[in-house]
Amino acid sequence: MDTIAWRDVTDAGEPPPSDDRSTFTLHINGSDRKLTLDHRTTLLDALREHLGLTGAKKGCDHGQCGACTVLVDGRRVNSCLLLAVAQEGAHITTIEGLADGDRLHPLQEAFLERDALQCGYCTPGQICSALGMLDEAADGSPSYVTEPGTAAAGGPVPLDAAEIRERMSGNLCRCGAYPRIVEAIEDVAP
Repeated sequence: MDTIAWRDVTDAGEPPPSDDRSTFTLHINGSDRKLTLDHRTTLLDALREHLGLTGAKKGCDHGQCGACTVLVDGRRVNSCLLLAVAQEGAHITTIEGLADGDRLHPLQEAFLERDALQCGYCTPGQICSALGMLDEAADGSPSYVTEPGTAAAGGPVPLDAAEIRERMSGNLCRCGAYPRIVEAIEDVAP
């Protein structure tokens, strides 16, 4: 029987770079964090397992549920599909980086006011996705349900319930809090 060699995770320092590890810096929530990780480490695992930022959740680990959604350079992404080493130089925002001290982000406040959650597992991804979606609509990016010609006009895409539902369709909620999620986003939408 083969024995497995385990690395003591309580070591004070990171192991040195090697053929399968790199040292790089991630800019997360306004701070630079230097890491030495296996090249195959996903951004989600780097956030959760190496940086202690557990807001983004590991749901499906296949980019299908949206529980791991974070913002990379202002765009919403499934962090389970991105390699951490490829994000060097990008500005990453997680749910932990949205509040300003004790003051919640307006989307976080709206989710609380509307009771737009039940178990809360998907909520960080929902909120990060909503923030990215609001920026996309403000930039005039159309969705499948955007009225033809709206985006061509060059202005923001108006957000009604159908538009919000379509744009948030990549974020699943097993509890079914969708009506309240849409209401919370409508409360914050321009």
